[in-house]
This record gives sequence, structure tokens and C-alpha cells, in this order.
Amino acid sequence: MTTWFITGAARGFGRELTRQVLERGDKVVATARNPRTVQEEFSGYGDRLLAPALDVTDEAQARAAVDAAVDAFGTIDVLVNNAGRGVLGAVEETSDAAFRSVYDTNVFGLANVTRAVLPVMRRQRSGHILNLSSIGGFRAAPGFGVYCSTKFAVEGLSEAMHDELAPLGIKVTVVEPGYFRTDFLDATSLHTEGQVIEDYATTAGAVRDAVPGLNHDQPGDPVKGAAAMIALADAENPPLRAQLGSDCAAAMDEKIAHLRKEADTWRDLALSTDHDDTRSKV
Repeated sequence: MTTWFITGAARGFGRELTRQVLERGDKVVATARNPRTVQEEFSGYGDRLLAPALDVTDEAQARAAVDAAVDAFGTIDVLVNNAGRGVLGAVEETSDAAFRSVYDTNVFGLANVTRAVLPVMRRQRSGHILNLSSIGGFRAAPGFGVYCSTKFAVEGLSEAMHDELAPLGIKVTVVEPGYFRTDFLDATSLHTEGQVIEDYATTAGAVRDAVPGLNHDQPGDPVKGAAAMIALADAENPPLRAQLGSDCAAAMDEKIAHLRKEADTWRDLALSTDHDDTRSKV
């Protein structure tokens, strides 16, 4: 029986993942800022569910939730860093407060929880960390620059941890969903900046105008997405990066092709910057 630790379990992917993991008989530490919603929705699963309060931006609260998990279940086998938030607006339109708020949750919050869980996994010499990124962690888009930058940070941290933790028997996977029919585009998860600069009307402004029409009409199915994350957790040799959704896969292919073309075009410039003695040895 696997023990899961899931952040942001009250909504979206976190809630659906909690449901599926409980239904298959595993134990779940389902955390949320307001855990009452989790406790009420999954009350029928008895002592296989622990729902502590956790604001991921509070490092002490993260340690307390992990201590409670170990006291209740003795182990943490899978950590799912799912809690996140977004901000919509051009980079210049985004206030310092909004900028920092998104980083506090998506980057520093993820780091708080990961630092709290890793001593448990290192003692076990086993475990799997699933860090929720986004296609926006590989390809940024106008209007979502600040949000995407947090997911780029998650990708960098995850790639480094993948190599740091592999010798200790701990796996790391970055999950990169495309657009899924969760509530991420609702105002409760996605803050839209009030400052509007007309020069960005055809870029970030156009995205801002389009977002309401996208909400709850996204191509991705959260039920299937959660099942895919379970499959990743069960895999003996999971990937470092896993794309979810046809839109994500297409965007990934497009970005890779662009990178290849750009690198080939500017290869001579790249090679021209080595010291002469280095180039002569190549």
C-alpha cells in the first residue's frame, strides 16, 4: 500500500488525484489551506485519509504536516507538489506584489514542502516526487510570462534534483499538463492584473480577452490526467518529464523544432567564442 502526500488537494488535479488514489486502496495525506473541504468530501475513507492544514508558503506548517504524516502512516512514498496559482498580464503590467505572490506558492512553496519531505525519503532510500509544472514550463506565452517563469524554475529545480536524488533511490518527474478542465482559469486560482497597457493589446491583452472563453472548455480531462499521474508514480523507470494532453505534446514538438532550427542557424556564432587554443583541440 502506497502512501501519498498531495498538496492543493481541495481542488482540481489534487482533488481528483486524491479520489483515485483512495479508490485504489492507498493512503493519502491530502493537504489544503482549508482542509475541511477535503475531510468532508472524502470522509468515507476512514483512517486511510489524513487531511492536515497546509499553506505551502509556511515552512513550519509544511514540516508539521510531514511530521503528522509520518506519525500516522510511517512513510511517504509519493510526493505530489500540486499546489499552485497564476497571474495573467504582461510582465510589465504585473505588480511586484503579484509577482512575488505567485513565486511564493509555485516555487518557494514547492521548495518548502520538498525540503520537509526529503529527509523521510532519504531515510527510506526510496520515494518519487511528482512536481506539477505546465507546458508553460517549457514554452512561455504572452500574458502568462510571470506564471511561466515560475514553472521554468520548477523545471530547473526538478532536473537538478533528479540527478541529486537518483543515487539515493528517489525518483523525480516533472508533470507538464496542457489545458485541462480544472478550475485553474477561475479567479480563485488565476489573478488578472488590473493595470492594462495599450501597447500590449495584441499580445498579452489578446490572451487576457480570450481566457474567459477557454475556461471549462479545455481539451484535457482531469480524470484521465490524474490516472496518468498514478501511472507515472507506478512506473519502474519513469521519465524526467511527462507531457499530458495533445495540446501540450503539439506545443512541445513545435518548441523543440524551433530550438533546433535556431541553434543550427546560429551555431557558427556559438563556436566562435572559444579561446583559439581550445578550438584547435576540437
